[in-house]
Amino acid sequence: MINKIIAVFRPNPTVLRERFLARFTGKTIIVHDGLSIGWVSELVKEAGGGAHFRIDARRLPGRRPTPIEWVVHQHLLPHKLPMPLLVKVEGGHLLVRHLVRNEMPVHPSEIYWMLTEFPDSYHLKLSAAGRSFIASRGMSVADNAVNLNATWAGTEDTF
Repeated sequence: MINKIIAVFRPNPTVLRERFLARFTGKTIIVHDGLSIGWVSELVKEAGGGAHFRIDARRLPGRRPTPIEWVVHQHLLPHKLPMPLLVKVEGGHLLVRHLVRNEMPVHPSEIYWMLTEFPDSYHLKLSAAGRSFIASRGMSVADNAVNLNATWAGTEDTF
């Protein structure tokens, strides 16, 4: 009986997942644990850089977490990827890549290149299944090189 009472007050994972996907499909999220003012100002200078939704993972969810708090704290942070994280929400899955190289956040200008490498290059993929997400690993966490030739359509003498 007590389990039924507790279940009434717990958030429904399926509802949280569906609300998250409805709100963020087609968008990118930067999950961080604190960003410098200089890094954020450089991000905003980039074309489309201000359109990334940013969430500070240091803020713990309340008793009734929002869908994004639920995804961040229940499904992203447990994988212990270096922060900040770049999350691209596509259809029923999340493609995740950390934004760290040499123990420092990469320059915000590299985010565009990383986005063009999805869905081939990611550190973590969360796919909607059952009541939440199923995780699958991609490239090594130690690997975060950007392939600039992946999106370059011209030759060296064509600009």
